Amino acid sequence: MTVHFIGAGPGAPDLITVRGLNLIRRCPVVLYAGSLVPEAVVAEAPDGARVIDTAPMTLDEIIDEMVQADAAGRDVARVHSGDPSLYGAIAEQMRRLDALGIAYDVTPGVPAFAAAAATLNAELTLPEVSQTVILTRTAVRASAMPEGEDLATLGRSGATLAIHLSINNLARVVRDLLPNYGTDCPAVVAYRVSWPDQRILRGSLGDIRQKVKAAGLTRTALILVGRALGERDFTESRLYAADHHHVLRRRKGAGT
Repeated sequence: MTVHFIGAGPGAPDLITVRGLNLIRRCPVVLYAGSLVPEAVVAEAPDGARVIDTAPMTLDEIIDEMVQADAAGRDVARVHSGDPSLYGAIAEQMRRLDALGIAYDVTPGVPAFAAAAATLNAELTLPEVSQTVILTRTAVRASAMPEGEDLATLGRSGATLAIHLSINNLARVVRDLLPNYGTDCPAVVAYRVSWPDQRILRGSLGDIRQKVKAAGLTRTALILVGRALGERDFTESRLYAADHHHVLRRRKGAGT
C-alpha cells in the first residue's frame, strides 16, 4: 500500500500530469482538497472508490483515512492543488506517515505561478531585466514568516515575485514593495487560473489595489510583480545568438 501525493495543477483537468491522472484512475481511495481542486480532476477515480473532500477535515482525520486504507491494503491518491511542494502542507502528512511506517511518494504538478505566466504569455525571466523568480507569501492568518523573508527584504533583489496566499493582504504587499519597485512596476493578480471563472487583472503597483477591490477578489488569487511582466525592449538571450557557440552548435567553419 502506498499514499500517492499528487499535484493536480492549477485547476483545469487537462493540466494534471499523465502520471497523476493514472494514479487517480487506479487508486481505490482518493482524498482531495476540494477548496482548491475541482471535482472534475478526481472524476476519473475508479467505480466504487472512496472519494473524500478533505477541505473540512483536520490533519488527524486525514491521517486516519490513510491508516484505514493501509490496514485494508488500499492505495491512496492524495490530491493537492498546483505542485504539492509549494504551500501544500504535505510535509506534516509525510512526517506522520513516517512515524506510522506507511509508504508514500510524490508526483509533481503544474504550479500556479507557471500557469499564470502561461496565461499571460509571459516569460518571468528576461535577460538583463530579471533572472530570478521568488516564490513567497505574506502572513495573514497562517503561520508567521521566518525572519528575513518579509517582502521589504525580498524586494531589494528586484526579482520577479510570485506572491501566494496574500490577496487579502494586498495593501501591505503594495506598501512593502513600492520603495524598491516603484508605482509604475507591472503587477498582475491571477484569480483561479485555468478554472472556468478565471480572471486576470493587469496593472501596476500604483493601481492594482483599486482594480482588485473593484473586481471583488478576496481569495484563490496569485500576485505577480516585476519588470519582466511588462518589459518589451529587452536584450535577446544569448542562447540562440548566431555568434554564440556551444557543443551542440559549433562555430561555422570549425573542424569536427
